[in-house]
Amino acid sequence: MGERCCAAVVRVLVLQAAWALSGGQVRYSVPEEAKAGTVVGRLAQDLGLEAGEAEARRLRLVAPGRRASVEVSGASGALLVSSRLDREELCGKSAPCALRLEVLLERPLRVFHVQLEVTDINDNAPVFPAARKNLSIAELSVPGSRFPLEGASDADIGANAQLTYTLSPSEYFTLDVKSPDENRKSLFLVLVKSLDRETIPVHRLVLTATDGGRPSLTGTMELVISVVDANDNAPQFEQSVYKVQIEENATEGTIILRVNATDPDEGINKDFSYSLLSSIPIGNRELFAIDKRTGEIRLKGVLDFEDVRLHELQIEATDKGSPSLSGHCSVELEVVDVNDNAPEVWVTSLSVPVPEDASLGTVVALLSVSDRDSGENGRVRCWVWPASPFGLEATFAGSYSLVLREALDRERVSEYEVEVRAEDGGAPALRASRGLRVPVSDVNDNAPSFAQAVYTVLARENNAAGAELARLWARDPDEAANGRVSYSVWDGGMGVGGGGGAAGSSSGVGWRPASSYVSVDAESGRLWALQPLDYEELQVLQFEVRAVDAGEPPLSGNATVQLFVLDENDNAPALLPPAGSAAEAGGVAAAEAAVALAGAGSESGTLWAWAAWGAPAGQVVAKIRAVDADSGYNAWLRYELWEPRGKGPFRVGLYSGEVSTARALDEADGPRQRLLIVVRDHGEPARSATATLSVSLLEAAEAALAAGSSSSSLAAVSRSAAGVELGAGAASAATNVWLVVAICAVSSLFLLAVVLYGASRWAPRAAVLSAPGPTTLVCASEVGSWSYSQRHSRSLCVADGAAKSDLMVFSPNFPPPPPAPAAKDTQPEPSALLDTVSGTALFASCSFLFRVLSPALG
Repeated sequence: MGERCCAAVVRVLVLQAAWALSGGQVRYSVPEEAKAGTVVGRLAQDLGLEAGEAEARRLRLVAPGRRASVEVSGASGALLVSSRLDREELCGKSAPCALRLEVLLERPLRVFHVQLEVTDINDNAPVFPAARKNLSIAELSVPGSRFPLEGASDADIGANAQLTYTLSPSEYFTLDVKSPDENRKSLFLVLVKSLDRETIPVHRLVLTATDGGRPSLTGTMELVISVVDANDNAPQFEQSVYKVQIEENATEGTIILRVNATDPDEGINKDFSYSLLSSIPIGNRELFAIDKRTGEIRLKGVLDFEDVRLHELQIEATDKGSPSLSGHCSVELEVVDVNDNAPEVWVTSLSVPVPEDASLGTVVALLSVSDRDSGENGRVRCWVWPASPFGLEATFAGSYSLVLREALDRERVSEYEVEVRAEDGGAPALRASRGLRVPVSDVNDNAPSFAQAVYTVLARENNAAGAELARLWARDPDEAANGRVSYSVWDGGMGVGGGGGAAGSSSGVGWRPASSYVSVDAESGRLWALQPLDYEELQVLQFEVRAVDAGEPPLSGNATVQLFVLDENDNAPALLPPAGSAAEAGGVAAAEAAVALAGAGSESGTLWAWAAWGAPAGQVVAKIRAVDADSGYNAWLRYELWEPRGKGPFRVGLYSGEVSTARALDEADGPRQRLLIVVRDHGEPARSATATLSVSLLEAAEAALAAGSSSSSLAAVSRSAAGVELGAGAASAATNVWLVVAICAVSSLFLLAVVLYGASRWAPRAAVLSAPGPTTLVCASEVGSWSYSQRHSRSLCVADGAAKSDLMVFSPNFPPPPPAPAAKDTQPEPSALLDTVSGTALFASCSFLFRVLSPALG
């Protein structure tokens, strides 16, 4: 029966739903609580779609922002209820309750707006805030007294929410309803007859609320009215004044006293509670609390004998009668003193910072010490902790001075944390302390100090002007201006010179101030080169750098700087004049004279020599002598025959410069041979010089005659510009023996050097030239050998005894930059020779060859 009624209602609503396509919107209406599957409207038909078109064009519903509770049937295109519709849940008290839906239709895409109104039905009964309401009314209440009541509420709207109220019959009470407006009503319970608690102690009534729906729904609330007995007796305390003592160190929660009162009334009029009305002094009420039921007074705060020695409390006992009655009493609380106050230390004056040169007895601070306790508890003694240069002196009662008792040193201790401790005479004793921060101000009592007394600096020659050579640093433990250091080069008597010496050395360079070569940055201590350095002019520059602080008066410190200039290959080899004297016998002297004359002739740059036809292979015809102003490898020369190339009749010694016959000479070699000899050093890049030697081939007698005629003029041309020396006629048998022995010995040593060199290349290699050590010098001879010396200087050795300065390799205070790798087809760098054991062995073998050949070569 119910289902048929619902179907009839839906059909009526559908017939009444007039769809309106103006603006693309359709309106439907459906009652709340409609069952799932209920047809709300034929949406496809109302949108003008043909049968089956709704499914083909995918007619579907979009409900933005909320659950729609409705859906579109894909087959029929009808709008159906899909889930429970609750108007109160969807819209609350809002009316009307309209849901806005969007309907999409594809091919082509169209959007229709559907408005679904959910109508209200009377499905909610009135509800009171509580099922029971308890009221207490004094039996002395007069008739006409009004007592407000809370009304009921109905979740429905409209007529379904219009409420009327009725009260169950009673001769003592009636209901008065006021309606300020149609949506709000005020309820009052009105007393119409005097109450008698002894006759009816409790009245029970029922308040009913009925809504205006069809059918109507109701809600009820039970009113339980208790008649309160009249109160005519006040509580009485056992004592009007209570006196008690308590120590000031009593802990929170301590029970101080329990007061007691009685009430002769009955029932609720007999029940009473305790309360704390006031306290003297005013404001200390928060220190105490009283139990409302038992009358126990407890300590809630901290007592202080020094602040308040006596507290007076007013206690009240109030019964629960109506009207309530009360009784009163007072409590006098005496506080007993204990040692609960620690001494207090205050700094009244502080004079900081203290200069580190302050005299003994200087007053640093004034202190005040007090204790709020009395007697022994208030007697205080003070001292300084920990042990420090400061002490306490008592000036008068409770006042002390912090004075200086020992000398200060800011560089040792720049700040003191001083603690002044105080202790009273109580039992147990209490202590207090006050910390003081006493900084020490600086005075200029420390001179700048360099990390090293002597700095060794290595610099390559031909450096750019302004290049940084080193960085010096001096430490001054003072602070601020006293520790701000400035640097300068001091020319006080220091000079420079060549060959590792000072001013006035054999190089011919006179005394020059160091400031003409280098400069030091006043702030950073960086050492700069003012001009390019020339090793041939200057090998060692020794000077002092002074560091001066900005204190008053200023203090200074010095450091010695030894600047060693490292040689670069910037000088080409130069030919030397012939060496020897007229006392030399044989063809050598004659050849030298002939060469000298040729050098002085009109044919500039051409040297002359003579050789006899039939001279055997290996006979020395002449000797090219040259020297290089550089040092070390850069001055190690080698001689090459540039022209004629191929298998000519002459050859030149690679390192001796001796021009000798490569084979026996004959008349087919012609009357004259022109040789172009190139002299190269071992620098990187290598530099060279050329010499042209013209060798005339003569008969043996003519060669002897030419040698004899040239010996007479040897003294006049002994210092000419040419640099060629004729060799001996024929090597003696003794010389050949020495040469064979020397070659065998050198070959053995060279093989050992190669083995050691290979082992050192693969072994872990420690850094060299990175720590102080003895000075090591290298000397090169005309045959390319090397030797070591432990002296402070050594000259470059040449055959005729002429000397020049050599490269000095020092062990600096810090490692130099790593050398660039040498090319595979070049000779090893001098640094590589000095770095390994194999290099040492090679130098020793070359030196041995030089010592063996020196007697043989004369």
